[in-house]
Amino acid sequence: MPIIINLDVMMAKRKIGLTELAKEVDITMANLSILKNNKAKAVRFTTLNAICRALDCQPGDILEYVEEEEK
Repeated sequence: MPIIINLDVMMAKRKIGLTELAKEVDITMANLSILKNNKAKAVRFTTLNAICRALDCQPGDILEYVEEEEK
């Protein structure tokens, strides 16, 4: 997938755990874990907004576009 989610990197930089962020963003730990482990197919802007607010970052700090290799 060409979009990489670097949520784990930002969480480490801000020294915040999964449980604490899930409570602050008001998202289930299961859904946050899916995002953190780069398994999500989509993310709502409201969720992205809440994550950015909680981590004091920009969407570009979390989302990264990577060129796909041609097969």
